[in-house]
Amino acid sequence: MEKAEILSKFEEIIASHGYLLIDSVFRGDNHLRIIEIYIDNDKGITADDCSIVSRALNELIAAEDLIGTNYRLDVSSPGIERPLKYLVQYGKHLNRQFEVVYKSGSEEKKITAKLVNMVSDDLFFKEKENEIKINYKDIIKAKVLISF
Repeated sequence: MEKAEILSKFEEIIASHGYLLIDSVFRGDNHLRIIEIYIDNDKGITADDCSIVSRALNELIAAEDLIGTNYRLDVSSPGIERPLKYLVQYGKHLNRQFEVVYKSGSEEKKITAKLVNMVSDDLFFKEKENEIKINYKDIIKAKVLISF
């Protein structure tokens, strides 16, 4: 079965449990296929969440013989270093610093700013004294910055 078909089935199962499929990595060879699945939601991911999804995906793989070889399935949260992919992910990062690349008219701009508010699909970032409103659809890439 093609990777795209497998991911479509995975995404359906993951969504049915209330999570988002953020990313996937298939690696290894015919002796051992390694499948890394990254999930998220608007609250954050716990070890129990990963376990629930892992069990459901393993049941699907076994029932439909999706992989056809030995495999290892790893399910985890995307981690802070991965760019945000869905609007729902932003809410849990209010008042955190971001690096955002976005479209402004025909230009591409980059800012480092704090996410201070969300209204519908408009995100409000504070950069020094300026508040910048960016519509979610205009974001090219956004990443939460780690602060110590």
